[in-house]
Amino acid sequence: MTKTKFKTVDEYLSTFPKETRNILEELRKTIKKTAPLAEELISYNMPAFKLNGIGLVYYSAYKTHIGIYPTPKGDEAFKKDISVYKSGKSTVKFPLDKPMPLSLITKLVKFRVKENLDKIK
Repeated sequence: MTKTKFKTVDEYLSTFPKETRNILEELRKTIKKTAPLAEELISYNMPAFKLNGIGLVYYSAYKTHIGIYPTPKGDEAFKKDISVYKSGKSTVKFPLDKPMPLSLITKLVKFRVKENLDKIK
């Protein structure tokens, strides 16, 4: 893992090979479209989105996968969809050699937006 402290998402993305960067850009665009009011930033030295000051979703790239954090904990609606991927506590790993499941990511982000909005009510 790099010791570089990233200041911007573009700076973070620029450190990856073109193929990985393209996947990250596609993911970024999907999250922005799904949560247009979310603020994009670097948090924990990885790209992140916050909504109403609350962390919405983080993501990072590795040699063989892209990790998405946090995912809905214990939500049965996503259990089956996520089961085909490596996952752990608040983490889903999407392999780089398979198409990025953008519809699933859209559902996850929508769920996180709803959770976020429920918290501020």
